[in-house]
Amino acid sequence: MQRVTCIGSASQNIFFPTHEGCILETPEYITAQVKVAFELGGKFRVKNRYSSIGGVAANVSLGLARLGIEVNCYSHVGGDELGLWIQRTLEQGGVGTSLLERDAAVQSDLSAIIVVAQTGDRIIFHNRDANERLVLTPTKLDESDWLYVSALNGDWQKNIETIRSVAQATKKRIALNPGQHNLKEDPGLMLDFLHEVDALFLNKDEAIELLLTHHQANEQSLNSEVWLVETLHQTGPRVVALTDGKRGVWATDGHGVWHAQSYEPHGVVDTTGAGDAFGSGFFSAYLKGLSLETCLRYGICNAGSVVGFYGATQGLLDEESIAEFIHQVTVQQLEK
Repeated sequence: MQRVTCIGSASQNIFFPTHEGCILETPEYITAQVKVAFELGGKFRVKNRYSSIGGVAANVSLGLARLGIEVNCYSHVGGDELGLWIQRTLEQGGVGTSLLERDAAVQSDLSAIIVVAQTGDRIIFHNRDANERLVLTPTKLDESDWLYVSALNGDWQKNIETIRSVAQATKKRIALNPGQHNLKEDPGLMLDFLHEVDALFLNKDEAIELLLTHHQANEQSLNSEVWLVETLHQTGPRVVALTDGKRGVWATDGHGVWHAQSYEPHGVVDTTGAGDAFGSGFFSAYLKGLSLETCLRYGICNAGSVVGFYGATQGLLDEESIAEFIHQVTVQQLEK
């Protein structure tokens, strides 16, 4: 079995669902085409609140473990009670925590998430202290066959270079799901890093952000999912998957582009963990050598289940559960 180390953030998320707020269409902002507004100075009652583990590395680790993958979470948390809670939650989910660093000098990370109850979409306000301090030690990556690299904080460029050098020296393979701030701060570095990447996971806004400053493309091209995945594939990754919420996922391995429709058997309550659940579902199938079409089905099933709950982990599926839903997902290869 291939061993995976998920690198990135681990935190606690607190969710505040609300029917308040006005959804605004802003197509003139190509990387922020929908916004939500609240009355300045307003006070809004939240009937219920929910909490769960968060952070891409934690979420994807738990999703992979649920699907039978041997996985460790390499993250940095505080030496506080919240850090201990994060560690125990990972361990209870079958995730290795030998690489989880606990630092008594910092607070564990916390996010407050406003969920637009009408759609399940969300706005995240995060406080990062611990994850800003993550500094990768090359020897700690020795036991892995794959490195799943998610959004990195702090001196993240240095961590990218560490990952690159380790992968080149040891032939480790890389899956990448970068944060939007990584793409904004240093798109040149991220584009160059794609030469080392086997599997790339992005949402549409992130793909546009990455390509916007380094490719001569008009607005029509940047809004084309097919153009985005094909262009990203040409930069180096063996497989590229691009998500766009309810519109589904586009993916290519260089042999045509496939599209999978979204599938929500329990409806949509909260979309916070959809991308991470898709990533763990798709990637687990990829590790098992399954076809691109099947990888898409795994990802869509996992994401579709998770959005029926608050948080990124409550609805995660195992192999048996995915088998129940997999053939209800609509996937088609797009014509040229």
